[in-house]
Amino acid sequence: MAIAEQNRDGLTSASPRMQSAGWALASLSLATLLSSLGTSIASVGLPSLMQNFGATFQSVQWVVLAYLLAITTLIVSAGRLADMFGRRPLLLGGIALFTSASVLCGLAPTLWLLIAARAVQGLGAALMMALTLAFVAETVTKDRIGSAMGLLGAMSAIGTTLGPSLGGLLIAGFGWRAIFLVNVPLGVLTFTLAWRALPARNKTARLDRGTFDVMGTALLALTLAAYALAMTLGRGNFGPLNVGLLVAAGIGVFLFAAAQASVKNPLIQLASFRDYQLSASLAMSLVVATVMMATLVVAPFYLSRGLGLDAAMVGLVLSTGPLVSALSALVAGRLTDRFGAHKMMVAGLLSLTTGTFLLSLAMVTLGIAGYVVPITVTCIGYALFQTSNNAAVMAGISAGQRGVVSGLLNLSRNLGLITGASLMGAIFAVASAEKHQSIGLLSSEAARGMQVTFQTATVLALIALVLALLSARAAGRTESRGS
Repeated sequence: MAIAEQNRDGLTSASPRMQSAGWALASLSLATLLSSLGTSIASVGLPSLMQNFGATFQSVQWVVLAYLLAITTLIVSAGRLADMFGRRPLLLGGIALFTSASVLCGLAPTLWLLIAARAVQGLGAALMMALTLAFVAETVTKDRIGSAMGLLGAMSAIGTTLGPSLGGLLIAGFGWRAIFLVNVPLGVLTFTLAWRALPARNKTARLDRGTFDVMGTALLALTLAAYALAMTLGRGNFGPLNVGLLVAAGIGVFLFAAAQASVKNPLIQLASFRDYQLSASLAMSLVVATVMMATLVVAPFYLSRGLGLDAAMVGLVLSTGPLVSALSALVAGRLTDRFGAHKMMVAGLLSLTTGTFLLSLAMVTLGIAGYVVPITVTCIGYALFQTSNNAAVMAGISAGQRGVVSGLLNLSRNLGLITGASLMGAIFAVASAEKHQSIGLLSSEAARGMQVTFQTATVLALIALVLALLSARAAGRTESRGS
């Protein structure tokens, strides 16, 4: 879908469409950066929040959880609303809401007001995350979708990488409020660019908007919230509350499916899951996110206890993964455009599987190199998979479904991250608790936990690889029938 043929200042240009598309991509990239920065920058402020509000960790962790829960529960509904009423006004509203909530977070006088403001900020982030992917197909031509997806992937990785270091500097220099207020100038810039560069009229919006599925939205939100809380409360130690929440989530799935089958305009068209390639892409996204979460949850313990690195060195080594992902995503986009999304998905998952297998061989005798080399291979594979998977899905979806499907892609990733945080953390805890009494064996216990965790991750990566191979075969058959 072409952006404006002429820029808004009325100036002529040799290539106005390319210039306009460039500014539109810049605004989408900044929106992606904002939403990922909102996740990563808050975590580093938890110790300061505990001290300033005199609160427990269980209380301040809701500053992070409220944001993630809002995104997880509302992202599909955000996409559906955009498909009904137009993506531009919803994306602009999401940016404005995120920016306004950042002001409230920075000025919050109490912890619970801060948590409430973070939930509102998460709603704005859900709108941005759902609609940036959906807008790509309207911003660039089909043969450039891979490159655009790679750019968004790089910005997401940059936000993840930048958050902890930037947050630490801001807290040291200006206090904890600065980690939220820093979003305000970025948000204003993003809104201004989006207002000027994105299409003023969404020609892909449905003429027959139908009605919004309030019941389905409520059921899905409650179901996802129950699952997310079951996976996050207790840090992987499952008690009666966690089990009860999982049961509630299971019941919610059946109720949601029944509700979707009985309404005229459902939130999600269940028939769309009959498309094997879409279902496989969503499943792969969930599995791969679960695998990648192991690098965030387990690696810090291995580096600190297994290799004996101090906190500063642990942070430096951990930044390797997001940095590699950011650089690789840009190249991944070009490779996807040139060789095709399905081939690059398979290549990416081969690299991911190889990297997790190398991590499962973790030996403390190899030192830092024994972690950096495998994590580099893993993150290259992740960037290639994520870029090509997003490109394959969004290129093959009709205009009227882009918002919902974009929301589903982001939802599958978020559910994978939530599952991985609980599952991989629990596996590491069990595997590293070999009841050795000697304190000198802590290093070997950490290595053992690392090995078992990434053995599990390798199995999961292989499952994703099999799904990618089957999806590529199905795509090949479809193309042969079409020709």
